[in-house]
Amino acid sequence: MADNQNPTPPQIPEAPVLVLQGGGALGAYQAGVFEALAAAGQEPSWVAGISIGAINAALIAGNPPEKRLEALRTFWDRAASRVPFPSPFADGWGRRLFNEAAAATIALTGVPGFFMPRLTPPWLELPGSPEATSVYDTAPLRETLLELVDFDLLNNGPMRFSVGAVNVLTGNFAYFDNRERLIGPEHIMASGALPPGFPAVMIDGEPYWDGGIVSNTPLQYVLDTRSGTSPMLVYQVDLFSARGMMPRSLAETTQREKDIRFSSRTRLNTDLQTRLEAMAAAAARLAARLPEELRTDPDLLELTAHACDYPVTILHLINRSESYESNGKDYEFSRTTIDDHWTSGRRDVERSLASPRWKNRQIHDCGIVTLDLA
Repeated sequence: MADNQNPTPPQIPEAPVLVLQGGGALGAYQAGVFEALAAAGQEPSWVAGISIGAINAALIAGNPPEKRLEALRTFWDRAASRVPFPSPFADGWGRRLFNEAAAATIALTGVPGFFMPRLTPPWLELPGSPEATSVYDTAPLRETLLELVDFDLLNNGPMRFSVGAVNVLTGNFAYFDNRERLIGPEHIMASGALPPGFPAVMIDGEPYWDGGIVSNTPLQYVLDTRSGTSPMLVYQVDLFSARGMMPRSLAETTQREKDIRFSSRTRLNTDLQTRLEAMAAAAARLAARLPEELRTDPDLLELTAHACDYPVTILHLINRSESYESNGKDYEFSRTTIDDHWTSGRRDVERSLASPRWKNRQIHDCGIVTLDLA
């Protein structure tokens, strides 16, 4: 939402930021988004992710530009190899049955290069051990990250990298940012350690779970920690849609609940940030009319601290659910569905960037503008 100031033509190039939500198998949509953005010359200067978004973010930030798409394809091709044959149905109940069978296969056998089921039931393991507190072993993911991600480049390269996780003991949200610490495979694995499927990951002696438990998008972190003077262009990629139809069955009810829970209310976050900046701007205007001795009042300084320094444009890209998808869509890693998600992400970006509203947009002096053009 924009403020009331008149728009002006862009003077300084926008700094692209890629914000990636969590969502398991739905993350192939983000890979398609990146492919289209790279083709349009919009590779990010900062990538932030949660869960599968953290993995995609690492594959992007941890590779030079010419190898990023190759790393994404290698990961997703490997993940889809458990159910490599195509669906005999393109849509309808036949496709839904295929998807549910594929999801059940993944639940029983795991995803190559990602996770595998434990051989011993958790209740037979030593209490407190990873084996007793999770259904799957994520050791394959560590090996995949070490193979496909150059951590020297991720930590020392020009791209900023941020992933979020939740401290199991305190319940507090934490971000691991390569501008503040050295990033390793464990930080990415922690961001995607969704219980009870995956075990907690130890970092600095503390256990961490999937960041999606608290917030499934790092958008607020990006808005709170932004710096510099360049206008910011945020590509916010959501894998769950906050909007949907009234469920007609128990299966649709559980799917809709998951969509709402993990959609993270992105628009609510941007609206709140806009209101905060509007109040800070009003406080700044008021301060300008006050006597000089009152302009350094601590309360007034606190009110003006959140004033906008430069504009932010958010292009909201949302993976919309298909009618044949079920509650297991986030762990349905069949080749057919992964390819569908990838294609959808690429096409949504292409449609958005071709929109007249995008081509003719102007950057405001300040404030946040959110666009959903796909």
